[in-house]
Amino acid sequence: MTTDKYIFYTCAGLILISIVFSLSLSVYTVVFFNYGEFHFFIRQFGVGLLAIFLMWAISRLNPDKALKPIGFTLLFSCLVLMSIMRFLPASMVTESGGAARWIRLPGFSLAPVEFFKVGFIYFLAWSFSRRIGNEKLSIPQEFKLMLPYLCVLAVVACLIAIMQNDLGQVVVLTLTLIMMAWFAGTSMRLFSIGLLLAILGASVIILTSDHRIARIKSWWGTAQDMVLSVLPSWLEDTLRVTDAPAPYQISYSLNAIRHGNFFGEGLGGGIFKLGFLSEVHTDFVLSGIAEELGLAGICLILVLFVFLIFRIFRVSGRCEDKAHHLFCMGVALMLAISFLMNSYGITSLTPLKGIAVPFLSYGGSSMLASSIAIGMVLMISKRIKS
Repeated sequence: MTTDKYIFYTCAGLILISIVFSLSLSVYTVVFFNYGEFHFFIRQFGVGLLAIFLMWAISRLNPDKALKPIGFTLLFSCLVLMSIMRFLPASMVTESGGAARWIRLPGFSLAPVEFFKVGFIYFLAWSFSRRIGNEKLSIPQEFKLMLPYLCVLAVVACLIAIMQNDLGQVVVLTLTLIMMAWFAGTSMRLFSIGLLLAILGASVIILTSDHRIARIKSWWGTAQDMVLSVLPSWLEDTLRVTDAPAPYQISYSLNAIRHGNFFGEGLGGGIFKLGFLSEVHTDFVLSGIAEELGLAGICLILVLFVFLIFRIFRVSGRCEDKAHHLFCMGVALMLAISFLMNSYGITSLTPLKGIAVPFLSYGGSSMLASSIAIGMVLMISKRIKS
């Protein structure tokens, strides 16, 4: 029995692409902050090598002995870190884009929420495999069964959305929980109710924050002309927003994608990275790649991600252990949801939520957490039937 080498090589390929673009897309940031020429490249190169090593090392472990300790260690240790972040001195908590989710340590910053997501997915897989799908239940019984998980999610949502001002990660965790519960054996009715409750909860969180209302207005200001053009005039007058903040970042993102055409401006040839897109090597990395490599480059990225998700689903579908099956499913969902949320955000299809593109965006926490998750999937892949 061997690990799924296709998953490993695909992730390694995405990491190598990330390393290349950490040098190409960070030009303006290097000059603006007076960093060394290879500041971001060296850091991403080091993190990339560590991520590839972690995937390989974890894949070598015995899933029957190592999977549970890794999963629960990530869950509880990161939950503690997220709980104490509010009480740490301001010098130890890094804020970016309104979200304070990084703990500053000597030489690097750590985002506990990225690693917590992996532990949370393992917890759900481990628990769902024992509690869900063994018998047919009524809606009240299913809701009672899911109530403890909803309470845990509510606590986590407070820690992330309120204390860290990071609604995007809550959306990822909520959608992952709902879809994993469905795959575990809950009914379509409960799945639909869960989605409605998630939308209601997100609406409450947004409407109680002036910052989030402003971001929604900014996004709607970009999208409203296209949407309202197909609606009745009386509804158009009601829904049109005239005082929306100018969505400069989204406009520049769309222009960068448009400027790339089919084959792009060439590696290093993009112009919108020169001060227009301030986070081009992080949240807007796909826009930067689209400008320099064009539609062809984005299609390559998309093919790699679709192939990666397909291979993880393949491992999940062949697992005999239900917990292993659900964990692999959860990892695939987490990666897919994160990729879609980022790509929809930078093209103005949905509000931008600051979600990193797995393996591609600059930053160590997201890449290392994703690599740990993939390492655990590779560990499980040794147990499936070919």
